[in-house]
Amino acid sequence: MPTYRRRTRIAAPLERVWEFHSRVGGLTALTPDWMNLRIDAVVGPDGEDDPEVLEEGARISMSIRPFGIAPRRGWTSHIRRRRSKPGRAYFVDEMTDGPFPKWVHTHLLFADGEETVLVDDVEYRMPVASVSDRLDPIVQVGFEAMFRDRHRKTRTLLE
Repeated sequence: MPTYRRRTRIAAPLERVWEFHSRVGGLTALTPDWMNLRIDAVVGPDGEDDPEVLEEGARISMSIRPFGIAPRRGWTSHIRRRRSKPGRAYFVDEMTDGPFPKWVHTHLLFADGEETVLVDDVEYRMPVASVSDRLDPIVQVGFEAMFRDRHRKTRTLLE
């Protein structure tokens, strides 16, 4: 299964980076403007609307309209796992409805002194398996642009 990975060092403590990534505001701040993200609903694991923190079991319903020209496409992400301990934290969101038949995004955070190492790891499957191998290089270029922008914004907002 194809994967994409990006790693960045952020000159900010782990606790600050973890708190930022644990909220819907972090998602909206990091999504590139050209994606035209709209958050339609956030539901916590106990059915609470708009929880402050995205705990394990939370669901986010959203939609995008890349470059304002493609049709708006919705998807739902489910926070499957969320763990933190001194020096390390991570959460995993899985697309349960959306354009990819499989999308599992792991957000890893490691403390390195007063800095944080952020690793985004995405496992995905293309909608049309028969052309997946030919399209994967194009998809990887799109992922690279999006995650490079996300990591740059993380550094700008938190350093």
